Amino acid sequence: MPERTHQFGLYGARGELGSQAAARVLDSLVGGIASPVTTRRGLMARLRYLTRSSAGYEAMRDAGLTVTQRTIRAWLAQRQRPNRPNLARIDRAYWTLRRRNVARYLLQRLNSRGGTRVEIHPLDQAEVLVPRQRVLEYRRLNIRRWDAIVEAWAAGDAAALDDAWVEQIVDLGSQWGKYEYVTSVGFSA
Repeated sequence: MPERTHQFGLYGARGELGSQAAARVLDSLVGGIASPVTTRRGLMARLRYLTRSSAGYEAMRDAGLTVTQRTIRAWLAQRQRPNRPNLARIDRAYWTLRRRNVARYLLQRLNSRGGTRVEIHPLDQAEVLVPRQRVLEYRRLNIRRWDAIVEAWAAGDAAALDDAWVEQIVDLGSQWGKYEYVTSVGFSA
């Protein structure tokens, strides 16, 4: 059984952790407000989403937004505009809350009908000298239980997400270590 990669890119290989690629796909499945937070429309939509529930206010506090209720009302009434750091905090709070709200539904979709097929595109070895290149091929894997992956993704815990991802790719067999780092991962639910 191979161990995890300790010095990725030492010989010129390029790619990213499979768990990061999977997190990006999960983010794309979530959907959300497309307008950037820097636009009036994007800011107002995020603020309305966050101020609808106590979970939204909690997400804003967790993101480091420490303004008064009066300031938030002024933002909603468009009498004031948040500064750049507060815009980033609002955006971070929005996406954190959005992930938490959608995680249960997304988990149900991914686990339905026996799981979801994942396509794994191996890392890029274009810069690696030929004697050091591995034989890599495109792989498919059916992940039946997404619980740990989605839970770690919704919590924003990169280490737990990586551990949960590696736990699933071990099903590729003794060659799973070749696919810890990838060019891309693809799946849809």
